[in-house]
Amino acid sequence: MNKQYIERLENLIKIIPDLLTQIDESDFILKPFSEKWSKKEIHGHLIDSAANNHHRFIRPQYEDTPTIAYDQNQWNKLNHYIEMDSIQVVAFWTFYNKHLLEIMKRIPDENLLKECKSTDLKIYTVEYLMNDYMEQLEYHLKQILSY
Repeated sequence: MNKQYIERLENLIKIIPDLLTQIDESDFILKPFSEKWSKKEIHGHLIDSAANNHHRFIRPQYEDTPTIAYDQNQWNKLNHYIEMDSIQVVAFWTFYNKHLLEIMKRIPDENLLKECKSTDLKIYTVEYLMNDYMEQLEYHLKQILSY
């Protein structure tokens, strides 16, 4: 098993919460444009991604190629992250990712090859989805911390 994604997630869980809680609330909720997400909404998107990837990591292990897709804009809008306490949003992200980390560590090697259909309706292995989750997570965290 390629454990690189596990090590990456462990490191992010250690460093990201402190970095996010240092962002001033006015900066965290500022929308650069009305149609763009604020940093807080981007972080909320990462929670939604964790929730949906939770299904992608579990369900293919016992279902035959499940379809697990979501509308990221509707999830973000209906979760109302921008209205929630920032400490709660950061804590939820942290705990959810700790849970995903424990799942990732325990997936048997043979189940990493199980398949799932994603939002784009393409079929991906569980291992691919875990790596993809990490790439998207790192991309959006850099986005939050850089602008």
